Amino acid sequence: MPKDFSRTRRVAEQIQRELAMLIQQEIKDPRLGMVTVSGVDVTKDLSVAKVYVSVLDESHDVKQTLEVLNRAAGFLRHALGQSLVMRAVPHLHFHFDDSISRGNELSSLINDAVAADKKKHKD
Repeated sequence: MPKDFSRTRRVAEQIQRELAMLIQQEIKDPRLGMVTVSGVDVTKDLSVAKVYVSVLDESHDVKQTLEVLNRAAGFLRHALGQSLVMRAVPHLHFHFDDSISRGNELSSLINDAVAADKKKHKD
């Protein structure tokens, strides 16, 4: 019977919190821009962590941001090792998460539809 709050889920949430702080405070690369860690998936054996990030500033290139983060993965993994109490820290792989930008697009479409509907009923 699986637990509701498994070890992999707890580790993923802790990695997400720590990485968000580390990226904000420790990485000083100007190519990075404003990045949020939107989620982390950790394998069952805790050897690999897929880190999903969203880029808040539309002017920054997503590919370049992912390249910076993947190059800094070793540094971030080392820093995680110092703050987490684990025997082995997972390898970090960064992926782009477009859920925030997609949500903004959908919200804009809904607002446009509501405005068009109001205009139609006004006339």
